Amino acid sequence: MAVAELSPSYTKTTIHSSSSQLSSLLSTHLSNHRRLSLRSLSRTQNGRVFCSVVSNQVQAPVAVQSEEAKKKPECYGVFCLTYDLKAEDETKSWKKLINIAVSGAAGMISNHLLFKLASGEVFGPNQPIALKLLGSERSFQALEGVAMELEDSLFPLLREVSISIDPYDVFQDVDWALLIGAKPRGPGMERANLLDLNGKIFADQGKALNAVASRNVKVLVVGNPCNTNALICLKNAPNIPAKNFHALTRLDENRAKCQLALAAGVFYDKVSNVTIWGNHSTTQVPDFLNARINGLPVKEVINDVKWLEKEFTEKVQKRGGVLIQKWGRSSAASTSVSIVDAIRSLVTPTPEGDWFSSGVYTKGNPYGIAEDLVFSMPCRSKGDGDYELVKDVIFDDYLLNRIRKSEAELLAEKRCVAHLTGEGIAVCDLPEDTMLPGEM
Repeated sequence: MAVAELSPSYTKTTIHSSSSQLSSLLSTHLSNHRRLSLRSLSRTQNGRVFCSVVSNQVQAPVAVQSEEAKKKPECYGVFCLTYDLKAEDETKSWKKLINIAVSGAAGMISNHLLFKLASGEVFGPNQPIALKLLGSERSFQALEGVAMELEDSLFPLLREVSISIDPYDVFQDVDWALLIGAKPRGPGMERANLLDLNGKIFADQGKALNAVASRNVKVLVVGNPCNTNALICLKNAPNIPAKNFHALTRLDENRAKCQLALAAGVFYDKVSNVTIWGNHSTTQVPDFLNARINGLPVKEVINDVKWLEKEFTEKVQKRGGVLIQKWGRSSAASTSVSIVDAIRSLVTPTPEGDWFSSGVYTKGNPYGIAEDLVFSMPCRSKGDGDYELVKDVIFDDYLLNRIRKSEAELLAEKRCVAHLTGEGIAVCDLPEDTMLPGEM
């Protein structure tokens, strides 16, 4: 009898099968009139969930339980069975499995993202992955539901799924950490309080990454305020290169490309070299000075400078708020798409002459931006997961003044979380409330 154990603290599932094998196994069962029997789930006094496959009712010649699987009794449903892949031609070309952690895994953004990751859309059709999902005690049952949907989707590249409320479990040996989970801003909550509340979450996650993650883990912070949360996280993970931490500003870049394309009457793929500078807040700076449409400077295609400086900029800055008014909730699907875009920009070479935006550590930057911040800037990648800052950009007084305003805001946020970054007593002197609508 193979036993599956689902614990509120940790559940691991291992897949060693392709979808074709599962179909073959299923047809074998049907032709032999055999039946897979699962005991109804019951919780014991210690709160764990047990399920089992009755061995004398399941005969599958292609399925074998490996020694490794025997050492790992915690599995989920059909993942209790493992398969011998040595003879499979399909898997011979596959790369080494990578571990991907996702926090806030039961949320709406993750509900879109996880299936993109599992399908091969993000890392490619020959990259097997293990998904390690982090939630809370309140969301644990929902995490089980997420695991069930991933199970039912039969993704060949998805080799393992595990769920937990302990970041030290989830971050063990991870190669990518996508930190989506964060508390929303409640009614009457001051921005400084939200910084402190979410900052503690990312301080703890930084410590966990520092303790157990791969030394070259790439960390993408989505939970807001993402720039300062990323700074807190990296400060609590001194053994991981600060360059490996990113704050998501790709959705802002995508929004800027859309607005420029609409104004120019072209499709969005004709828009390139768009940078979002600064904080992921309403002080963010969508850069039209360096952007191009059909290879030409934007200002040569769109002659209305007043529109660019005011309407275009404000549309990008406040797009999330308008979406909430229309949709009744903050963006989830488009955020998941932008996460995919952000990752793919790091694992595929940047097209010649182009760049992408990401909130990265400012140490050694060539723009004169204050050191020791996480600030959105233009980046290029060779496709190896690393990046370099773009040097061939130009500035005018308008752009510089806008950048300085966002810089001042991030410096104030940094002072507000000094107690979480090891820099002494926190002093909150935030210049104004520029929180994005989705954080409220």
